[in-house]
Amino acid sequence: MKILSISDVVVPSLYTEFDKELFKGIDLVLACGDLPPEYLSFILHSLEVPLYYVRGNHDIRYDLKPPMGCMDIHGRIVKFNNIKIMGIGGSRWYNGGMNQYTEAQMKKIIRGMKFSIWWNRGIDIVMTHSPPRHIHDAEDLCHRGFRSFCKIIDKYKPDYFIHGHIHQHFVSPKERITTVNTTKVINTYGYHIIEIHDGKTA
Repeated sequence: MKILSISDVVVPSLYTEFDKELFKGIDLVLACGDLPPEYLSFILHSLEVPLYYVRGNHDIRYDLKPPMGCMDIHGRIVKFNNIKIMGIGGSRWYNGGMNQYTEAQMKKIIRGMKFSIWWNRGIDIVMTHSPPRHIHDAEDLCHRGFRSFCKIIDKYKPDYFIHGHIHQHFVSPKERITTVNTTKVINTYGYHIIEIHDGKTA
């Protein structure tokens, strides 16, 4: 199974210069925020696969114009081909805008998901907009990560923790990844492709 993750910037090869051959075999798209709703709808209908998303701090049009056919999984766990995916949107609070949370508010969101995590017997992939604290984040208030995300990694040990929000260009896909214990934390700025073979991510 191949998963395409996207965030933060519109990539021409996925939109105005779309070439389906470049993304052949994609089974699922995970959108990690700060993307135009039209972009998400275009990718869904072009690749003809499900698209799950969480909102970023700049996604202020989604209430009036949600991405057509796509599923918001903020605060939820969904299953796709037996892969359990947990979604949490938003950034750290910095000016009172939409989709911003204090650390205490984010802890409350995660506490509200504990039963669902237990019911699903854990999680395989966590997708968020913001990164965990001190992993790929920055020191300005807007771009600081959440400490509570680190606790998710320590306690539930997902295979992948995929985030956006931190704008960075990469020469190699490996530069996106930081391994914390057994979890691969990925900055999916632009896009990244994850391949899963026999229930194992690679």
